Amino acid sequence: MITWILVAVWLLWAVARLVGVDRMSSFSSVLIPAMAVVPYVAAGVVIPLAVAALTRDRVALAVTVAVAAVYAGIVLPRAFGGGQPHAAGPRLRILTANLKFGQAGDEGLVDLVRRTGADILSVQEFTPAAADRLDAAGIEGLMPYRVIDPRGGPEGTGLYSRYPLTEQPDRGPTTFAMVNAIVRVPDAAPVRFTAAHPPAPLGPDAARWRHDLKEIPPPTPHGEVGIVAGDFNATLDHAPLRRLIGKGFTDAADATGQGLVPTFRPWPPITIDHVLADRRCAIERVKVYLQPASDHRALFTELRLP
Repeated sequence: MITWILVAVWLLWAVARLVGVDRMSSFSSVLIPAMAVVPYVAAGVVIPLAVAALTRDRVALAVTVAVAAVYAGIVLPRAFGGGQPHAAGPRLRILTANLKFGQAGDEGLVDLVRRTGADILSVQEFTPAAADRLDAAGIEGLMPYRVIDPRGGPEGTGLYSRYPLTEQPDRGPTTFAMVNAIVRVPDAAPVRFTAAHPPAPLGPDAARWRHDLKEIPPPTPHGEVGIVAGDFNATLDHAPLRRLIGKGFTDAADATGQGLVPTFRPWPPITIDHVLADRRCAIERVKVYLQPASDHRALFTELRLP
């Protein structure tokens, strides 16, 4: 009996992930967090496997092996990456950082911009105090262009850039600020860049989270190059994020075999910060950096534009 209870739990979790139950409003307070830990559930499939083997229940063992294969197909590709499109345009280096209510917006972040050679910095939970500290630390000398919307608490976002920026209107109202700008990179098509930060999908904010993910502009196949960077409060196991990616994006970490590296450090650590690049871009490098004053790691991506 215990064997089949364990098998049923892992089977139902896999089915829920495959059908994208977190798209539904019913029971969202349970289903959305459950999808966030799918990689850990996948690793834990050894538990029903071991119990089925020890109890010599051949049917349960066969079912669990099939379930384990499903989890492997869902999770393991993130650790290996995949092929890249041919892109002959200039390189673009992107850094995104959640500042934890502005606490991490200081000289440490400016130093990280300097060390990585980032061309664009996307910041979330960006407060007026953090904006002042970044200015005092010399961000303007590295990135003279900006489109920023600092606010109190977690609501502000901003973009800093080495290249000229032209602010763009939002597609619609969102819970937190999500600034948009056209980046003019020399010898490349215009880049439409969005600093993303939907709210955490907890309780009543679950509906706002789904809504705000839908408000992120998708790339256009033959026009501007679309790039989105920020704290999505979503992993690759959340259906609304997968739907957004399916509109023409590539997740940079997933494409380079870094898709299981956690960026958010509660327990257990999960991967909710992303750089989504137009599928015409080639992702060359992804790395995460510790931010001592934040519960998020900073995510760096180097890509080549089409």
